[in-house]
Amino acid sequence: MTISVNTNVSAMIALQNLNATNSQLDVTMNRINTGLKVAGAKDNAAVYAIAQNMRADTSALAAVTQSVNRAVSIVDVTLAAGETISDLLVQMKEKVISANDPSIDTASRDALNEDFQALLSQIESVVENAEFDGANLLNSSVTSIAILADADATSTITLRAEPFALSGTIITMASTANLSTMTAASAALAQLNTSLVNVNAALARIGSTAKKLETHLTFVAKLEDSLTAGIGNLVDADLADESAKLQALQVKQQLGAQALSIANTRPQIVLSLFQQ
Repeated sequence: MTISVNTNVSAMIALQNLNATNSQLDVTMNRINTGLKVAGAKDNAAVYAIAQNMRADTSALAAVTQSVNRAVSIVDVTLAAGETISDLLVQMKEKVISANDPSIDTASRDALNEDFQALLSQIESVVENAEFDGANLLNSSVTSIAILADADATSTITLRAEPFALSGTIITMASTANLSTMTAASAALAQLNTSLVNVNAALARIGSTAKKLETHLTFVAKLEDSLTAGIGNLVDADLADESAKLQALQVKQQLGAQALSIANTRPQIVLSLFQQ
């Protein structure tokens, strides 16, 4: 190799190697700092694009989870109200059966009728207050509510309304029902029995919907976890491996710096050639 004070090939090679080592060290340090082996498109364009699409799906699933959670709350409120109404109907049956006793006097009948009317009023109050976030499935304000079910917003779960208003298809007992006479008490008993059967059937449907929502919520959570794990597999750095690389590159950097220093002193040999 030619010895020249103008061109130091050894230093040039040593500098190139040191720069390469420094570049690798920068990459390793960035991975350690961020925890990512693919932090941007320039690291790996294809993997970054795939990861970003999966991140979008994960964000969409978060919105689905929010929608389903709202639906769960609506159904829980509806179920609680429906069970309360069922309990009220059970209490009413006691009053109605007692009112069908021909031996009771007028005062007793009036007391039973007063309690009966109070329970009717409670049913109406429960129906009107069975609301969550503006949604009420019991007061006939809506026929159904659709909620998001997937990340593409193409699938929905429908919450079916169950109208519990008096004189309706489920609670057939009229708002004007009373126990003031034997005839009225007998009519109220027939309506009450029908209403109890209908209400309990509606509660079964509401309970099935609640179970369906809980199952779907669990599925969405598992799907979101799987996508998050998949993103991690694509872009997360192996910090144990990066730690080992860091130590090796630091040693290599020091050796490269020493090699460059030695290469830079090589032209000084020329001075010994001209000594007298």
